[in-house]
Order: sequence, then structure tokens, then C-alpha cells
Amino acid sequence: MAQRALFSGLIIDENNRPVETVVIGEEANYVVDDAGFRRHIPSEQVDRQVLDYMREQIKGKEGLISEQTAEMLGQDDIFTRAAIENQLKQIDQQFNSLFNTGIPEEGRAYMGMMGFKIVINVHGEVVQVIQPSAPDSDEG
Repeated sequence: MAQRALFSGLIIDENNRPVETVVIGEEANYVVDDAGFRRHIPSEQVDRQVLDYMREQIKGKEGLISEQTAEMLGQDDIFTRAAIENQLKQIDQQFNSLFNTGIPEEGRAYMGMMGFKIVINVHGEVVQVIQPSAPDSDEG
């Protein structure tokens, strides 16, 4: 089974150009145009950088995130919050399973519609993660 590129369709280069995804053998690669030279970067190298960034954003905020998620689901009870918080505390296992299952195309499409993008350079280093943010509380 070929490895999956988790963020296919969500990655752009530093010149704001979409990065192509190709599979060579069993390995998914992101392809960056470097002045006409097509640099192939193993997708896992980029994907892990993004997941590390996400882990750092979650770290220490598991309680708040689980509370808000339970509210959004309309299941704001102590058991739902505890289950969500437990999943967040085991985020490394969740991320590792993503490499087997991938992020569904609908999920990636939704992320893209919401403005989520990843900017990488020609060496496959994540330069920026652009993510949607909630409006300030005084904006309503």
C-alpha cells in the first residue's frame, strides 16, 4: 500500500504556486517547481513538520479544546469532554494512524475552503502554516 500525502492539495510554495503530489513506487512526494527543476520531497517529511506544529498548538490546551469541541457537538457533558481530552492527550497515536488512513478528500477540501494552507520551500521545509482563526470576541 502506497504511503499517503496527508496534506495533498493544501500545500503551496513560497511563490504561492500549488505543489503537486505524485507517488513514486510506494512513496508519496510533493513536487516543488524550483526554477524549472521539479524537486521531489517525500510527503512524510513535510507532513510530520505540520503535525508537529499542530501538536504544539494543542499542547497544554487539551481541557479547553475538549470543552469547546463538546459544546460544538451539542454533547457538553463530563463524559464526552473526558473522551475528547483523552484523545487529545494521545495525539501522537492519532497522528501516526493518519499515515495509514489519510485525511479524507472531503476533509482536505473543507480545510482548503476554510483557508488552511501550508507554505514550503524548495527543500521541503515548512515556512508557514496558514490557518483560519475565529473572529475576535468583540466582532460578534
